[in-house]
Amino acid sequence: MTQPPPPPPNQPPDPQGGYGAPPPQQPDPGYGYPQQQPGYGHPQQQPDAGYGYPQQPPAAPQQQPYGYPTAPQQPQQPYGGYQQPVQPPYGYPTQPQQPQQSYDTYQQPVQAPGGGKKLSAQMQIIIAAVVAVVLIVGAGIWYAGSKGGDEPTEEAKGSAGTSQGANGTGGSGGSNGLGGGGKEKAPANTAAKEVFKIGLPTVPDTTDVSGSWITDKAFVKTGVNSVVGYDLDTGAVLWTLPLTGQVCGASRHMTADHKVPILFEAAKRVAPRYYQQCTEVGMVDLATGKLLWSTSVTGGAAGDGKARFSEVTLSGKTVAAGGTDGGAAFDAASGNPRWKPQVNDQNCFDLGYGGGAGLVAVRKCGPYSSQYVMIQNLDPMTGAPLSQYKMPTGVKYASVISTKPLVVAADVGDSAGDGSGISDFFSIDEKTGKLKAKITADADQYAARCRSTKVEACTQALVGNGRLYVPTEEHEGSTGEYGDETNEIIAFDLATGKMVPEKADAGDKYTLVPLRMDGGDLIAYKVPPYDKGGRIVSVNGGTMKETLLLENPSEKPLRETERSFGVTGSEYLFGDGRFIVSKTYVSKTSDSGFSTKEYLAVSYSAKG
Repeated sequence: MTQPPPPPPNQPPDPQGGYGAPPPQQPDPGYGYPQQQPGYGHPQQQPDAGYGYPQQPPAAPQQQPYGYPTAPQQPQQPYGGYQQPVQPPYGYPTQPQQPQQSYDTYQQPVQAPGGGKKLSAQMQIIIAAVVAVVLIVGAGIWYAGSKGGDEPTEEAKGSAGTSQGANGTGGSGGSNGLGGGGKEKAPANTAAKEVFKIGLPTVPDTTDVSGSWITDKAFVKTGVNSVVGYDLDTGAVLWTLPLTGQVCGASRHMTADHKVPILFEAAKRVAPRYYQQCTEVGMVDLATGKLLWSTSVTGGAAGDGKARFSEVTLSGKTVAAGGTDGGAAFDAASGNPRWKPQVNDQNCFDLGYGGGAGLVAVRKCGPYSSQYVMIQNLDPMTGAPLSQYKMPTGVKYASVISTKPLVVAADVGDSAGDGSGISDFFSIDEKTGKLKAKITADADQYAARCRSTKVEACTQALVGNGRLYVPTEEHEGSTGEYGDETNEIIAFDLATGKMVPEKADAGDKYTLVPLRMDGGDLIAYKVPPYDKGGRIVSVNGGTMKETLLLENPSEKPLRETERSFGVTGSEYLFGDGRFIVSKTYVSKTSDSGFSTKEYLAVSYSAKG
């Protein structure tokens, strides 16, 4: 676009002044900058300088790989007496307190109906006894109901003890008509076999290899200066797409006919820095391995030079890429630019975009010392804002969880303190730009994560059924035994921000990691204990009941290979009975400090 679009109807004037450049600041290192990978469930502050910039290779972990039991903790002391309150299950909403006057009603003498006289002492004793019985029975029903959510009955358990619906499929329709409609169905035999493993590439320095996809015929993975397609049944190489440089950005969205946009560098990395700018945008046909088009643009903070990008996404017929040089968009079929980064006098630029069902820009404006963040729902064909929402003071970055409905995550005032990049979720009406609800995400309780300087790089947070689904952090299981950590997936109503009563329990010694929506259901990975294989389950988005779809082998060599993939440093894909896990970066040595051999990717299947 030659001019920035006007603000949306019935909105305040857009203070950004259109697409443009940030104030002078340190260049974005780019996509590929290796991150310290904190142990899952153990919050750490992690640097996030971007994709493509060199770092020191990650040090060998000082803790056991994820899934190993940790040192036992001292059990909490029980309450001293029967009059102390019982805590509800972890991650569950607390019971609302009764107003004070309700206490007074049964402390005062009971009045006789219509007479205004006090009841006799004998009658008061009888009524008090009846009330006590009712309270006890009511409490027993509440306790049984809450326990029923944690401990499925024998009739509702599958062969592996996974909570399911009464028909063994997780139910249909869900709670209040929610959930169901997923494409993934439980096979007759859920026991999976290891299908193939892909060896690690040799790299001269730490290299980001984020980006993986499954088509009907291939598993596709970014490699070194290339993208490679592997046969789903054998792991044999089907095709290799050589590139001018390293892949430095990859969309999580693809077209219906398996085309996906990527970013890559214009030249290969060389010593001693092993760094190139991330400037090239291209569209890859995952069916044929062909690069359909590639291009670059100038403008924004880059001036006459090529604009640098840090991430790329897809929405309908539009490919959008963003970074500190500004944002640009391209026609998905031809690569022709729809808009380019532009300089403006208000120091505004599109840091990045969320794609999928809509196109949403995270836009930064103002002097570096007092920048603010705008969330703009865009027309993907023109870039014109349809609505906008100004994030609260103290927000430096924001991440898009979903574009329709619009849900954004941010760390307000750097208050999260755990490196997750999330202190709050914002449910926004994408049509009007009005805030519907703000959901506070206590870092000590919830395990969703966002790379703070990335717009579309969040994990373990899903949106569907008008709800936001997030897992809790690990906590001690019901037995209190060594290594008995577990967690739950809980949900919040996007209209009210309130937690809903339904939840999915991982079960003792397992940890639930939500991966993606499947219709109204969730697909989740259950990280296993040290002596089991992982599981893939479908969770009904309404009832939160689980259906087992796949269980990995538990033989020691196979389970150790599975555990060599850390949750925060891996990509998990599941579709049509196939589960593939792959690394997001490899180092020069790729030595984790353990004897288990590491792989770029491992595939499992319950088919056949």
